[in-house]
Amino acid sequence: MKHTAFAALMLCAALGSSAAESAADKPEWKYVDAQELRIINKPFDDTKQLYWRLPANLEDSVRIPLWERQKESAGYAVRFATNSPRIGVRYNLLRDAHMPHMADTGIKGTDLYVFEGDSVWRHANTNRPTLADKDTKMCEAVYMSNLDTTRMTEYMVYFPLYDGIEKLEIKVSPEAKINAGSPEIIDSKRRIVCYGTSIMQGGCASRSGMASTNILSRELNAEVINLGFSGQGQMDSCVARAITRIPDIDAIVLDPVPNCTLNMCDSLTYGFVKIIRDALPDVPVIMVEGPVYPYARYDSFYGDYLPKKNEQYHRNYEILKAEKPEGLYYVDSVELDGPEDDGTVDGIHLTDLGFRHYADKLRPVLEKALSENKR
Repeated sequence: MKHTAFAALMLCAALGSSAAESAADKPEWKYVDAQELRIINKPFDDTKQLYWRLPANLEDSVRIPLWERQKESAGYAVRFATNSPRIGVRYNLLRDAHMPHMADTGIKGTDLYVFEGDSVWRHANTNRPTLADKDTKMCEAVYMSNLDTTRMTEYMVYFPLYDGIEKLEIKVSPEAKINAGSPEIIDSKRRIVCYGTSIMQGGCASRSGMASTNILSRELNAEVINLGFSGQGQMDSCVARAITRIPDIDAIVLDPVPNCTLNMCDSLTYGFVKIIRDALPDVPVIMVEGPVYPYARYDSFYGDYLPKKNEQYHRNYEILKAEKPEGLYYVDSVELDGPEDDGTVDGIHLTDLGFRHYADKLRPVLEKALSENKR
């Protein structure tokens, strides 16, 4: 009996040790590269790095500051569906950037959105971007735990606005299913290209999902490509030609005035827009004026100079419209960042409130343009 009891005790100990080893060996997370899911809002397949925004062959053609800006991942997102009870993210930053007038959550954080049906996306959480590994500039975070696992749910994660991404992975429970999600949600057959300045890029949204291009993407159920280049939206002709190479465009939004001088608004607008219209005669083009910043109400120089830039831009619009009336639209600067003058961080760059107003002003024009484009 003693030998039997001892043997049983040893067997239990062995089983317990085996179970502990098995639990220790079981991975805590399953990591899935975003490339295995669905990357949206990517303009070109031939970028030098996965999440850069201009084609590789422009490296020797564009100004160095513009080339550096295109490395930032503004507008990119990954779409997926999973039944995981918890969801997180792991990614490697290009720079670990920081700015005094923009939250780190917008510069280099990532946003998780959940699809609730009937075209409704809800913000679920944002990671606070702190480096888990300084050498690789790796950030890792959990968005949510304790989720309902009885059904597959559609999600979207937006990439940083003012930093670059070397690699991004979605992390889920090891036993969870995960796939690229429904292709009809953020419809890949509906594509809008937005070109412009820091405002178009997303400066200074508090988090990446609040950039105007991302708001419009959710609300129009379309891929909206972000070609906003902070300080560098200066109507370079090589960029206009590159835009014409983007496949399956349904509409193009142009907002370069804030980065252009009065003379540039006069001399560059016609040629830049004409390159696009000649190459894509059936694609609607929406020209957006530059905002008249709140301080221009009181500063006599800017109160005179900013409207003059818009006047030159509009003069070129009228010439282009006279040559070919169809498919050209114009958005003025009236209340572009809202009626209350509280839509900016620093008198120029937009808050989340400002981006909400900006998107609301563009949306009806885009809806009209899309309805008239029969591609």
